[in-house]
Amino acid sequence: MSRIRLGLKGFGEIPRHLYRMCLEDDRIEVVAISDIGQPDIVSYLVGAETKGKINVRLEGNFLVSKNGKARFIGGGKPGKIPWDIFNVDIVVDGTWMFRSKNEMQRHFDAGAKRVMLTSVPTEIIDRVVIKGVNDHTIKASDKLVSAGSATTNAAALMLKILSENFGVDYTTLSTVHSYTSDQPLRDRAGRDCRRSRSAAENIIPVDTIAPTWIEYIMPEFIGKIEGMALNVPVPNGSLLDMTTVLKKKIKIDDINNVMAKAAKKLPDVIEVIEDPIVSTDIIDNSHSLIFDKIATMLSPGRMIKTLIWYHSAFAMAARIKDLIIAYDEADKKGGVK
Repeated sequence: MSRIRLGLKGFGEIPRHLYRMCLEDDRIEVVAISDIGQPDIVSYLVGAETKGKINVRLEGNFLVSKNGKARFIGGGKPGKIPWDIFNVDIVVDGTWMFRSKNEMQRHFDAGAKRVMLTSVPTEIIDRVVIKGVNDHTIKASDKLVSAGSATTNAAALMLKILSENFGVDYTTLSTVHSYTSDQPLRDRAGRDCRRSRSAAENIIPVDTIAPTWIEYIMPEFIGKIEGMALNVPVPNGSLLDMTTVLKKKIKIDDINNVMAKAAKKLPDVIEVIEDPIVSTDIIDNSHSLIFDKIATMLSPGRMIKTLIWYHSAFAMAARIKDLIIAYDEADKKGGVK
């Protein structure tokens, strides 16, 4: 059986998680990695982040593992990287820099058969796929795709469950998010005032584009969802705080029972936790939605507050890997998955 030949554009946190996940899956082989970092340093990070639990080594310009050999190539802009030389099936762009349709198309023009983002795009592309929400719609003809963002995945899944079972009038969400690589360690001028403040010292309110993409993927929520983000001084572990007004009155047990059923239906994507966990407890958890059962709150009436945990980078790597496999299956069938 021929393996899926994967190219990675950027070798940051999500692509490195994805690389390690692919080491355990014989269906995928990472054959090329394009990054601006020195090969010896980025290969060191792959092993160091797992405290030596995986065996990878640098041989010349190749990152070698039991899964195969991945060639390090320069970190050029899309269109400058010769993916065709490596016969790449899918390029995963994890740079967060090249998210427009035109930039993604340049990877395709350079030899990639499909291009996939580790984040949401800046404009409409062939498909943005949320597993458990709209993954049944994918087509072999999709060439420029995205697996969404971690916040988009968590919120869309939760809204789908609430809507199907109770109906939703509207919702507001606040994602309490671990700091990101585009934030400074110390105060310095950035793209806006709040993002110019030190990530390690502050709770920083920032915007989130998740509601916009949820409305695109799920048009029934147009005008019904608003959201913001709070970036906080922790390196990993994020929390989605959702307040939702339902169409009918329920009891707390009703929503907890519904979430238990959803977790049984999608065990790789949804998990229900009954323990009093904190953010470090969900590090390296690949679920998109980790439902905090004991945190559920219900006001008199129809308004409910729910808390959802997720390790954004690790969960996104898992969803991207799922999407790679799903599109491979769609290609083999030659139509809708």
